[in-house]
Amino acid sequence: MDIERIQLQQHGDSRGMLIALEKDRNVPFEIQRVYYLFATKCDVHRGMHAHRNLNQLAVTVRGSVTFLLDDGSGPCEVVLNDPSQGLLLRRMVWREMYDFTEDCVLMVLADQLYDPADYITDYALFLHEVGTAYRGDMAACQSG
Repeated sequence: MDIERIQLQQHGDSRGMLIALEKDRNVPFEIQRVYYLFATKCDVHRGMHAHRNLNQLAVTVRGSVTFLLDDGSGPCEVVLNDPSQGLLLRRMVWREMYDFTEDCVLMVLADQLYDPADYITDYALFLHEVGTAYRGDMAACQSG
């Protein structure tokens, strides 16, 4: 699986730093929804689903979180811990988030509004819909 990290341009001086998220500049889709997770306990798993049509860009504004991702070729782990990097989560990629640091704020930009019908919450059904069964290990992951 190709993991696409998007480097976000930082602007700053002695007063601090700023990163702008802009459609077609560093966000490869039109932003329809933004949400963020915070105060997540470190032993909690979030996500545990895929989207049939939705694309997202995840950014840890603060702290760190681990993603388990699978596009049907086998799972891989990605640690997101740099506010100047975004993780592109394309449609039909299973995602789980865990190992949240106490201070983690995870912001997610989405190209569609919330639609419960777009979610696949059963991993076996997800594998069926992508037309594969798990055949590998964490070596299938390549961070780009």
